[in-house]
Amino acid sequence: MPLSEHEQRLLEQLEQQLHADDPKFASHMEAAGSRSLSTRHIVVGSLVAVAGILVLLIGIWNQIIAVGVLGFVIMGAGVYWATTRRPSRGQGSGARRTSQSKGGFMSGLEDRWDQRRNGEDR
Repeated sequence: MPLSEHEQRLLEQLEQQLHADDPKFASHMEAAGSRSLSTRHIVVGSLVAVAGILVLLIGIWNQIIAVGVLGFVIMGAGVYWATTRRPSRGQGSGARRTSQSKGGFMSGLEDRWDQRRNGEDR
């Protein structure tokens, strides 16, 4: 459901007030909003973490400390890879994303929301 004009004006006023009151926090929130978790990175990171657990267990089973430590490092790298936020596609390039680009349903909704916000209604 789209916001009414009154709600959009209120939201813009709140945003301007936030920038005036705490510009550092506002810029931090804008930067955090342009970063998102990728499903592909979550899946790959999870698989790497599981592989790390297996290497860790093999190291414990064979009583080889170096292999166990290596498994722990691999597991940690997988968790880090899965949970690190990456910049969204199309951010910073100035190019407007289209709903035909990769990303599917949610990307299309985000594009329509951005178009409404920028006054590009159809």
